[in-house]
This record gives sequence, C-alpha cells and structure tokens, in this order.
Amino acid sequence: MQSGAMTLEGLERGQRARIVAVDWSGMAAEDAVRLRALGLDAGARVAHRGVFAGRDPLAVMIGRMTVAVRRAHAAAMEIEPL
Repeated sequence: MQSGAMTLEGLERGQRARIVAVDWSGMAAEDAVRLRALGLDAGARVAHRGVFAGRDPLAVMIGRMTVAVRRAHAAAMEIEPL
C-alpha cells in the first residue's frame, strides 16, 4: 500500500469508493479468508454506512449487503473515492 493512500477506515459516512489494494499480510489468515468470502477485495465497490456503538466496527455496504469490519482491517484496505 502506498504511504498517504486513502484507506477504507477514512471513508466518510455515505461516501462511495472502490477497493484498489488490500494488505493481507497484517491480518490473521482466518480474517483474510472471511473478508475475501464477503467480497472485500481489490475491485469491490463499497459505501460507508456508519459505526456500531462507537468507533469499532464500521458498517460497510458491499452491493446490497451490509458488513461489519474492524477498523484495523479497514485500515489495511486502500481505496479510491467514486
């Protein structure tokens, strides 16, 4: 991931983006498998939906599905706004 790149963690509520890269090396293998199975991988289009009970986890929309993502995982996903 490029330094200074925008990450999913920094996406504002209601804003849409596309995931351009994911740093899988910083995650536990089972977390990486789960996130990929949910569609959170390079090329996925996402929208920030909100936060559950504070700061963690984030609610992210992928297609018509809303998924809870830990901030640590969202920080490993580089995005480009749409």
